[in-house]
Amino acid sequence: MACQEKNATLFALAKRNNEEKSMRKVAVAAFGMLGTLGALDTNAQSYPSGPVRIIVPFPAGGGVDNAGRLVAQKLSENLGKSFVIENRGGANGMIGSEVVAKSPKDGYTLMVNGANFVTSPSLYKKSLYDPIREFEPISLIALGPNVLVVHPSLPVKSVTELIALAKSKPGEIGFAGSGSGSTPHLAGELFNTLAGVKMVHIPYRGSGPAMIGLLGGEAMTMFLPAINAGPHVKTGRLRALAVTSRERLAAMPNLPTVAEAGLKGYESSQWYGLWAPAGTPGDIANLLNAQVAKIMQSADVKQRLNDEGVIAVGSTREQFAAHIKSEIAKWANVIKQSGARVD
Repeated sequence: MACQEKNATLFALAKRNNEEKSMRKVAVAAFGMLGTLGALDTNAQSYPSGPVRIIVPFPAGGGVDNAGRLVAQKLSENLGKSFVIENRGGANGMIGSEVVAKSPKDGYTLMVNGANFVTSPSLYKKSLYDPIREFEPISLIALGPNVLVVHPSLPVKSVTELIALAKSKPGEIGFAGSGSGSTPHLAGELFNTLAGVKMVHIPYRGSGPAMIGLLGGEAMTMFLPAINAGPHVKTGRLRALAVTSRERLAAMPNLPTVAEAGLKGYESSQWYGLWAPAGTPGDIANLLNAQVAKIMQSADVKQRLNDEGVIAVGSTREQFAAHIKSEIAKWANVIKQSGARVD
């Protein structure tokens, strides 16, 4: 009996010791969590404490660079520290993107990139980065729809007429692009896929030469950025058939979308976003996201972009992540069906 009582006492002590250990573990874990939260708060309160570089993986002067400089200027004004653009062009944006992926995860290296970010991994046999695993989406900045234009000598005045002509002359109508794998090129391939036609891509070394080729009649059609199309449409040197975005452009309210004009499901826009390396503290990512939303909602920025045929966005981080995944799947399918390659 005494032995049983002793065993019972020992069991009770062991149970109490285990309970105390468990409580200590919970306390330590809670303290650690509070410490982590405190560190995050400290990050948010002190960021940025110095200059921040924003890598644009294309040369200066293009749409991605313009979006990057706009955001950098406004972030500098709002946060009181320098946000400096660094152009690191090459390999359709892959070289600069790789630099960002391998940068410290502290919020002091960011990237503004465009739609090429999600298409390059499918266009190259060997990609230099993983667009999902190695990057933290901050915000979708803006959308830059293209305008489907034709040379005035081409006898079509609507999307349905262009499709009918292309079906009657497979492989005979050329569309200009600013290089293999560029947004205008893939916009044309998406058109081919959905319309069941075969217009032929004519690659040029950049959007400037492509537009010159189109104006000169070397190519008969092109998916041209709205800011470049507008002046030539007004003078009659090009004929606009439709805008490639989901909704009509405020700058061209009478121009239908491609989907409205007869090709259901068609949507293709250049777009611009802000990223950080994967693993960047969440509070810094949230702060930057809120800043981009504030910038894109400001009246002066909206008007400035509207005048250029660009739509200000400023999304949540979750919306941007979903957009990226959707775009990767969409364009990977177009690239596979068209056989488009860069290397």
